[in-house]
Parts: sequence; structure tokens; C-alpha cells
Amino acid sequence: MDSVEKTPNRSEQKSRKFLKSLIRKQPQELLLVIGTGVSAAVAPGIPALCSWRSCIEAVLEAAEQLEVLHPGDVAEFRTKVTKDRDLLVVAHDLIRKMSPRTGDTKPNFFQDCLMEIFDNLELHIQNPLVLQSILSLMERGTMVLTTNYDNLLELFGQQQNKPMESLDLKDKTKEALQNLYRTKSFLFVGCGETLRDQIFQALFLYSVPNKVDLEHYMVVLKESEDHFFKQQADMLLHGIKVVSYGDCFDDFPGYVQDLATQICKQRSPDADQVDSTTLLGNACQDCAKRKLEENGIEVAKKLRQSEDAGGS
Repeated sequence: MDSVEKTPNRSEQKSRKFLKSLIRKQPQELLLVIGTGVSAAVAPGIPALCSWRSCIEAVLEAAEQLEVLHPGDVAEFRTKVTKDRDLLVVAHDLIRKMSPRTGDTKPNFFQDCLMEIFDNLELHIQNPLVLQSILSLMERGTMVLTTNYDNLLELFGQQQNKPMESLDLKDKTKEALQNLYRTKSFLFVGCGETLRDQIFQALFLYSVPNKVDLEHYMVVLKESEDHFFKQQADMLLHGIKVVSYGDCFDDFPGYVQDLATQICKQRSPDADQVDSTTLLGNACQDCAKRKLEENGIEVAKKLRQSEDAGGS
């Protein structure tokens, strides 16, 4: 009988090393970008979260059931899913097909299909500690945004009384995002396909000047050493340090929790003053303006109080 080699549990495994330049940053210095990989780790039982292929197939099935896409178009996109290599392009083509021809993204049937696919998503949460780690960073001043099609992060935030909202990279917040990209360290988590997204590339990689002066981070799966180290070298030219959470997706939840714990140790005394619970959909300019106005009111009150005290 063959001997069975004992698989070391997490406590027995060699402790993971993190980049000191990352874990020594104050939480409020970071902007955490949440990708679909986070949702897939939190709710692994939802096929549409596992890959672009699965997501597109689920959208097509929903479109067929809701009768919001011509059967001929459904068949055409199913063929593309099986034959085309670049599924991100297929996904963008499908979104455009289900949106108004005026170029406006709302209203559109694509959103209805997503609502059908991700209905009652909160009931499928299996690893809430991943989301709890994200909320811990937020409570210490880390700004968080997600471009995910699912609303898992928002639902969990509502349960924890931490309102959140997702962001469309094509909306009017582009300029504000690019400004943040120059002043914050972005930490991309669960964004494995993001680097290939044309919208992301146009928004950050090719539009922001002086990229070598930036210091951003992206956590990825190391599928093969050659691919990983090539990606690492390529992205370093854009100011992005690519690091691996492991060579298996099962390593991802534990990595996120450990990384968040390390960063949370760097909490600064004034972290409580940072408003990080509202995402960039409205926060970049409107909330900043509101904060300035609120601060101005507070300063005016203090000045009046000091004048009153001096005159009494």
C-alpha cells in the first residue's frame, strides 16, 4: 500500500513574505481595486464568477430566457465564446449589442441579465472573511472601488452598514480616477484579466504620464514562471509591481486576509478622519468638494467661537 504524504496545513506551511514597500504603507495611502477574483473566492459556487467564458455564457442564457436578444445573435455569440481567444472583446461586443445605439450605456438589457444571474448572491457567500478583511482596510482609511458586474461587495457592505457602489470606468469619473492614480498607490486584487482590458489600458497604462514615478501593486496567480516573470518585468515599466499570491486559486483567500492584516498594523493616528466608505462613483469630486465645504464650515464656527470668547 502506497504511503500517503501528509499535506501541511496553513499553520505548518512556510510563512509568506510580503513586499515591505507594500505592507509598510499607511492604509489611507492605498486605493484597493477589487476584481471578480474576490467575488469568486467569496462565492465559489457561482459559475458566472469563475471566468469570462462562464460569465458570457450565463448572460446569453439569461438573455435567451428573458427574450432580450435575437436568437440569431445568441447563436452568433455562443460561437464566438467557443472560438474567439480574446473573450474580453467578446464581452464588450455583447454589452454594446444589448445597449442603445445612441452610445448611452443606460438603460440596457445587459443590466437585466446581470440581475437575473446574480439574484440573491448574498446567500451564496462561503468565505466572508475575505470581504471582512477588505472592510477592515476601509475602516482604517483605504479607499475601495470595484468594477465588478456582480454586486457582492455592495451587498456585504450594506449588511455591515458600510455603503459601497461599483464604478463604470467609462463614466465621467475618468479624470478623477487618473488624478488618484497619480497620488495613491493602487492595489489590484482579484483583477487577473484587468491588464488585458482595453478600457483599463487606455485609462491608466497609456494616459497617465510619468508612470515610472508611480508605485502600484497587482496580486496575480502564478500560472507559469515564464509568464509571471515576463508580466512582472513588463508592468514594472508602468509603475506596477506584480506579486504572486500562489500557484493555486485556493491560496487566494488566505493571502488576502494575511495581506490585509499586515497593512492594518500600519494604522496611523488620523486614519479615523478618512472617509473611505463611499466609492468613486460620486466620491472623487463631489465628496471631496463636500468635505472641503464641511471643513470650511467647521473652521468658520471655530473662528466665531474664538472671537466670541475674546470679546466676552
